[in-house]
Order: sequence, then C-alpha cells, then structure tokens
Amino acid sequence: MTIHPSDDIEGAAPEEKSKSQLKREMTALQELGEVLVALSAHELERMPLPEKLYDAVIAARAISQRGARKRQLQYIGRIMRDVDAEPIRERLAELQSRSRQSASRLHHLERLRDRLLEFGDEAMGEVLEVFPTADRTHLRQLTREAGGSSTSTNRHTPHGRCSVI
Repeated sequence: MTIHPSDDIEGAAPEEKSKSQLKREMTALQELGEVLVALSAHELERMPLPEKLYDAVIAARAISQRGARKRQLQYIGRIMRDVDAEPIRERLAELQSRSRQSASRLHHLERLRDRLLEFGDEAMGEVLEVFPTADRTHLRQLTREAGGSSTSTNRHTPHGRCSVI
C-alpha cells in the first residue's frame, strides 16, 4: 500500500490560495500603496513604513506620466507583499478617524458662526457655553463688523461674511 502525503490528514498542508485570491490580495496592497502616495508629507512620515517602501512612495509622488506611475504603484504593491500591512492599515484608519472628527468640529464651529451672524446677541450665550473663556466684547465687535461690512449680494449667505469672524 502506497501512502501519499495528502492521505495524512494531520500533516496535510493548508490549502493554497487560488490564483484569483492572490490577485485580489495583490490588488488590495497596490490600492493601499495608492493611498500612501496620496498622503501628505507629514502624514507619510508618521506611517510605520520600511525605508524601501517609503522611498518607493516618495518616488511615485514625483512621477507624473501615467504608465510610469502605474508601474511604480505596481512596484509598491510588490514591496508590500513582504511587509506586514496591518500596522499601516491601522494607522490609516486612525488618520481617517481624526479627519472625520476634525471635519465634525469644523462643521459645528461653522454652525455657531452662522447662528452668531444671523441672530447676534441672542446666539452669544450658545457660543459662550461652548467657549466659556471667549471674550464677549470682542465677539460682539466682530459680529457687528461682519454684519456691517456685508454687501447686498452676500448678505443672504453667511459664508460671504465669514472672513471677518
């Protein structure tokens, strides 16, 4: 009786990934590389990247020709096969979370500013609840300047007056 290695269930190697699965994983790594290339210089420096990958990303930023850029992104994907991508993904998720929080704060501030411009002193209490150390007198002055400096065209849009506040 001939024993084949595949007959031994306990010692059987795990199934190899299909060609399609490998291609999906490589495409995902290449897309992750594209995200890295799109990061600002400050964000990129804070990413946990090996030197070879960092250099490839910097090189890709300098390439403007479509074909050359595509080849460089494929090269980045190839480098990433040997890199643990999970810390990079975690750092990107953290950056995106911070970005969302920052945008949310900005929208809240814009709403406060718009209410202040529209309602004046009536909205001052709301602003001072959020910013208790704000100078009430200075805010009133800025609000009056914004309201007085607006023209008839931008009077209907609070964003036309926001450069003062």
